[in-house]
Amino acid sequence: MIAEFETRILALIDDMVEHASDDELFASGYLRGHLTLAVAELETGDDHSPEAVYQKVTHSLENAIHAGELSPRDQALVLGMWDTLFQQAKFK
Repeated sequence: MIAEFETRILALIDDMVEHASDDELFASGYLRGHLTLAVAELETGDDHSPEAVYQKVTHSLENAIHAGELSPRDQALVLGMWDTLFQQAKFK
């Protein structure tokens, strides 16, 4: 289930490429890395739910923000895109 959910999110990201702004391309690429890492970590555990993916990626993003990796503007962009992609993939 976790791989299928990851695939849905990655497909949504891929579908954005043709019409995305530079900011959206940055955010989607940034999210791709966090998503891939989160799924790899979750695959070794017992919880493979979409909610576990959401929590793991969100936690990873929060750590990156606290480490100063993203400007406030980029934080809003990445977090907003993550929420949107999660909702779209969850109900697809």
